Amino acid sequence: MAADSIINWSLLSLSAPGWGGVLLQGFLHSIQIAVGGYALGLLLGVGGAFGKLYGGPVTRDLLECYTTIVRAVPELVLILLLYYAGTDLLNQLLGAVGFEAVDISGLMAGIFVIGVVQGAYSTEVLRGAIKAVPAGQIEAARAYGMSPGKVLRRVTLPAMLPYAIPGLANLWLIATKDTALLAVVGFSELTLATRQAAGATKAYLLFFCAAGALYLALTLVSNVFIGALERHARRGFVEQR
Repeated sequence: MAADSIINWSLLSLSAPGWGGVLLQGFLHSIQIAVGGYALGLLLGVGGAFGKLYGGPVTRDLLECYTTIVRAVPELVLILLLYYAGTDLLNQLLGAVGFEAVDISGLMAGIFVIGVVQGAYSTEVLRGAIKAVPAGQIEAARAYGMSPGKVLRRVTLPAMLPYAIPGLANLWLIATKDTALLAVVGFSELTLATRQAAGATKAYLLFFCAAGALYLALTLVSNVFIGALERHARRGFVEQR
């Protein structure tokens, strides 16, 4: 009873004067950014990994610069740089070719920023996974007369997945947390919604614990799907002892 008298649980109700609806909307925005940014980062990672392994010297050097810079600079600094300087540069380029400036939505900008950051890490995860595939499997596929595309589809990709999934799973969980950094640029995701609710009601403990519970729930649900995906990818693999 004492705890109930201290914590005003009605503040978490979905309708006014509760802030539960605001928190859930921010949580939905966080998921949208994480999914979009992770997907974009995965595309960049696939291209980056194959470019580093099979591209020419210029391609490999450019990709090395990209992954080194992104992994060296703190993510908060990158977010501020890409969010503000990137949108300003885009509008300047549009103005130079005679187009009007565009108002980029916070959602799209957030997905782009998270995607660029995720792409650098995905590149290295996928590159390492491809290199972990035994060379004998690829040589055997070529000996059977498979084309490079068929070797990639039937041998390289299935064989690399067990090595790639743990690293990619960690990147997904990192992406869900990195969305909180977008609060510094004013995008209304879960962390900013929590700060607004806590600042308006002074119930800091209640709202930040609620936000933590939502992040934890997302992580637990993600772990279930990741575990199922990893078990599926490892079918037929012999565990090394």
